[in-house]
Amino acid sequence: MASIGKIARRTFLVGAAAVAGGVAVGAWYVSRPAPNPLRPEGDETALNPFVIIDGEGVTLVAPRAEMGQGTQTTWAALLAEEMDLAWEDVRVIHGPPAKAYYNSAMMAESLPGPAGYARSALQHKLGEMAGVIGKVMEMQVTGGSTAMKDGYERMRATGAAAREMLKAAAAARLDLDAGVLTTEAGAVVAPDGTRLPYTELAAEAAGFEPRDVLLREPSEWKLLGRALPRLDMVAKCTGTETYSIDTRPEGLRYAAVRMSPRRGAMRGFDAEEAEGMPGVEKIVDLGDGVAVIATNTWLAQQAVNAIEVDWGPAAYPETTGAIFDEIEAAFDLDPDSTLRDTGDAETLPEGAQEVTAEYRLPFLAHATMEPLNATAWITAGGLEVWSGNQIPTFVRDACAEAAGVSADSVTLHTTPMGGGFGRRGELDFSVLAVRVARALPNVPVMTTWSREEDMTQDFYRPGAIGRMRGAVQDGTAVLLDASVAGPSTARQALNRWTGFAPGGPDKVHVEGLWNQPYAIPSYRARGYIAPDLQVPVGFWRSVGNSYNGFIFESFLDEMANAAGADPLDFRVQLAEPEWDPAARVLEAVREMSGWPDKPEGTGRGVAMCYSFGTPVACVIEVADEEGEIRIARAWMAADPGVALDPGIIEQQLAGGLVYGLSAAMTGEITFADGAVEQRNFPDYDALRMGQMPRVEVRILERQTHISGIGEPGTPPAAPALANAIFDLTGERHRELPLSRAVRFAT
Repeated sequence: MASIGKIARRTFLVGAAAVAGGVAVGAWYVSRPAPNPLRPEGDETALNPFVIIDGEGVTLVAPRAEMGQGTQTTWAALLAEEMDLAWEDVRVIHGPPAKAYYNSAMMAESLPGPAGYARSALQHKLGEMAGVIGKVMEMQVTGGSTAMKDGYERMRATGAAAREMLKAAAAARLDLDAGVLTTEAGAVVAPDGTRLPYTELAAEAAGFEPRDVLLREPSEWKLLGRALPRLDMVAKCTGTETYSIDTRPEGLRYAAVRMSPRRGAMRGFDAEEAEGMPGVEKIVDLGDGVAVIATNTWLAQQAVNAIEVDWGPAAYPETTGAIFDEIEAAFDLDPDSTLRDTGDAETLPEGAQEVTAEYRLPFLAHATMEPLNATAWITAGGLEVWSGNQIPTFVRDACAEAAGVSADSVTLHTTPMGGGFGRRGELDFSVLAVRVARALPNVPVMTTWSREEDMTQDFYRPGAIGRMRGAVQDGTAVLLDASVAGPSTARQALNRWTGFAPGGPDKVHVEGLWNQPYAIPSYRARGYIAPDLQVPVGFWRSVGNSYNGFIFESFLDEMANAAGADPLDFRVQLAEPEWDPAARVLEAVREMSGWPDKPEGTGRGVAMCYSFGTPVACVIEVADEEGEIRIARAWMAADPGVALDPGIIEQQLAGGLVYGLSAAMTGEITFADGAVEQRNFPDYDALRMGQMPRVEVRILERQTHISGIGEPGTPPAAPALANAIFDLTGERHRELPLSRAVRFAT
C-alpha cells in the first residue's frame, strides 16, 4: 500500500446513484459523472472513486475527514456491508481534493420551504437532487452533520456496484452465470464452494460495467446497526495516530506566528533581539504579521514573542459592551428574515397571559485541543501541504493562490484532526503556512499557532441577543413571537471561502428559532443582522442552534411556568400534533429519568431542540452542595432516523452535551482595547472531569429519513441546565455563561 498516498493525489468516475427501488450504477444522480482522481499503480485497482483493491485487501478512499466524530468508521461499515467484507479488513485513507468527493447533502437545507421535519417526500427528493450543486461548487466539505446523510445510500451503492463488478469477473473466469454466485468475507463464492478472493479478481473486475443492483434491506445487515470498534481507537489509545502536528517530512523546519490581536494592520516591528536567538533561521515579514522559522517550535515561539510589534487598530468596536450595543441596534433595522409567520403574532388573544424575556449569549471560541497548524513545502515542482482541514478543495485552491502556483500542482494531505467543530473549515491557517514557507523555498516548514494565537485569531461563535414575547392560555402556548439579533456567520464565512455571499434571508442565523416542531397557533420568528459588525465569526458546533436553542427552550420553560404547567408535559402537548418524533424523544427522557419524581434537594430541567434533522431531548439534574451547583445526571434521547452505529451516536450525543455544558457554564470571549481577553484555558475553562454528570442515552428510529448526529447534542445542553437551576433555586438566568451568577462545584 506504499503508493496509496500517490494514488490519492490524482483523478475517476463517480459510479452510483440512488433511484426508487434500488440503485442504478453508472451515473451519479442524473448528471454527468465527475472525473476520477485515482490512477492505480502496480497491483492496485480502483473500481470506483472510493474503492481501491490491491494484493493486501480493500481500501476505502473516504471523502469526509475524521475529527473525532467516527465518520470514517461508519463510512467503512456502509461500504463493507454491501461488499461483504470482513470488518477488520477494511482500511481507510482520506481522498484528495476532487470534485468526485463533493458532499451531496450540504445544499438540501438551503432550499426554500418548510422546516425539514415538515417536508414532503417530494421536497426531500428535490433536496437530494439539489446535492448536485455541491459537485458544481466542488463542496468537498465535512460539516453540517451531513456525513451520514451524504454517505448512507452513496457508500452502500458504491459497495454494491463493486460487488457486482467482482461477481461479473468471477463469472467470466468460471464460465458461470453471475446470478448463481454469492459473496462472503471478501471473496466471490461459486455453488461448488470455489472461493475467488477480491484481491485476485480486482484487475479483471475493473473491465466490467456494473449492472443495476438492489441495496440490502436493514433486516439483512450484519455490520450496520451495531456498535463497531472505532477504526482510530487503537492509534488514539497508543498515541500513534498521525495528526497534522505530527507531520515530519525530511528536513522539516518549524515556524511560529504573531498576527494582530485586533485583526488590524501591522504598522511595523523590531526583530533585533529575535534575530540573535539560538536556532532562529529566518524572520518573515507577512505584512499583517510576523513569523519566525527555527529548528524547533519552542525556539520559534520564544523568538516570535521577543519581537516588538506596533499593531494597528481594530475594525470593530473596542469593547464587549460597544459590540453588543451594535447587536442590539440591529433590532431597529428591518428584519433580515421572517421564515415562520403563522397565525397572528401581533395580537394578544383575549384572556391570554403575556410573557416576555430577553436573553444574551456571548461570543465563543472553538478551543480545539490540537492547536492550529499546517506544513507547506514549496519546490520547483509545485506545493505540498499537510493540513487537518474540513474543506480540501477550497484549501487546495487558496494555498495554490498563496504560493503562486496552479491548483493542479498542489498535493494536499488531509490528516485526522484533534478537534474541528467548524474551526478547521477555515482556510487561514493553511494559507498562512504557505505564506511562511515561501520565505524558505525547497524546505518543508510547519507553522504552529500557540494557544494564545489560536484563541486570539479564532472566528468566534457570534454573540446574540434574543427577544421573546409569548402568551399562554388554558395551560398551553397560544402565541410565540421570537426575534434574535447578531452578526451573520454564513455571510462572513462564505465571503472568506468564495469572495461573495448570496443574498436572501440568512437561515443559519435563525436556525433553532423558526423551525422548532411545536404546534403554537401564532408563531413568528424573525432574524436581525448587525450588518457592519466586523468581529470575525464562523461556524461553531451546531451554529445558530447553539444560541437559539438556549433562547427558545429557556423561554418555553418560562411560558410553561407562567401557564402553571409541568415543563415536560407542556412540551409534549405542543409537539404531538406537530411532529411525532419530537414528542417521542420527550417521552423517552421522561421514562428514563422518572420525571417528575426526583431526589430531595435536586432540581431538574428539560429541553428539546430540533437541529440538523434530528430531535434531541435532554433532562439534566442538579444538586445543591453547600451553596454550589453540582450537575449530577443527564438523560438524552435522539431520533436520527437510522442508527447506523449506536455506539458512535451515543458518543456524539454525550460529546455534544459536554461541549454545550462547557459553553453554558464558563464559555465567554470578551474584548478590551479591540483584543480578545481570553487567550488560554485558564481564562477559557471547560467542563472538568469531576464535573461530568452521569449520562444515559436512548436512540429512537421513528422518523423516516436519516439525519445528522455530530452537532444536535449541543443545543439542548444549556437550556436544560438553566431550567434545572431554576427548578432548584427559583432563579431564572437569561444570560450566559452561568458562572457569572452561579457557583459550580468542581
